Amino acid sequence: MTDAIRIDDISKRYAGHVAVDRLSLAVPAGTIYGILGPNGAGKSTTLRMIMNIIGRDSGSISMLGADPAADRKVLRRVGYLPEERGLYKKMKVLDVIVFFAALKGVPEAQGRTQGREWLERMGLSEWENARVETLSKGMQQKVQFITTILHRPDLLILDEPASGLDPVNQEVLRDTILGARSEGRTVLFSTHNMDQAEQLCEHVCIIAEGRKVLDGNLREVKRSHMGNRYEVEFERESPAIQEQLRPGNGTFTTVTALRDGTAFELELSRGADTHTVLGVLSRIDVPILRFARVQPSLHEIFVQRVTGAVTPHRRPEEAHV
Repeated sequence: MTDAIRIDDISKRYAGHVAVDRLSLAVPAGTIYGILGPNGAGKSTTLRMIMNIIGRDSGSISMLGADPAADRKVLRRVGYLPEERGLYKKMKVLDVIVFFAALKGVPEAQGRTQGREWLERMGLSEWENARVETLSKGMQQKVQFITTILHRPDLLILDEPASGLDPVNQEVLRDTILGARSEGRTVLFSTHNMDQAEQLCEHVCIIAEGRKVLDGNLREVKRSHMGNRYEVEFERESPAIQEQLRPGNGTFTTVTALRDGTAFELELSRGADTHTVLGVLSRIDVPILRFARVQPSLHEIFVQRVTGAVTPHRRPEEAHV
């Protein structure tokens, strides 16, 4: 599989701190890739360097086979949604959509037709002749999103795309991202919303303090972080359950009741395995409805990997820089 984006050892320094520190990653073509991190981690700076909005201090970037700093024509094949809205506030809504589409090579008539279709899809049809400055922040985010995707780019780069969107339009966003992937296009987006990332991403990169702390296929990442936790659910309550599921008996270190005395999460002791657990459960005279290993959520993995990587202040720039 070829890479739609490849960045190697890129850095960006500002007075007093390092925003991005020797970051490398590869975004496979035709996939949905998430850059995750807490606020101030360097996500937006990374996307801006990829788009050549700000220059990198070191390292290399390849986007759709070209370096955007050397070949700006490649940017016509990209749809970029910035974290900050970049609309002309005095223009009418439909006019600004047509204008941005024209910058990407879309004929005016086509841009106007498709712009109206997208406005209807986003619930903004009645606002097409309103000035952008009269729209709420959430409505402006919808317009910005339309300008990003209308020209059907090969690559979508979205910086916190769900910011300001209501639940209905978050679903439109989700469907659009999944639709782009199904058509063979590539989506790279940043977020600190772990639920959104877990639903959409095939690959993730977690950064903190400008440095990469995790990178890989999401399924493999979750598998590699699986601990020794299991969930068991019984058909009904029974005193025998409480008797057998005792922490400190050599099999479990902790036992957590999940609901109404029939479901439990079990943390196995060191050396215990599923055969040991099933032996304990077989001594309970209540049918088991479900027994499964607990897979960690992306949120849990994120907290685990980022905790300790984040300090109260950004790292001071090295003295020799």
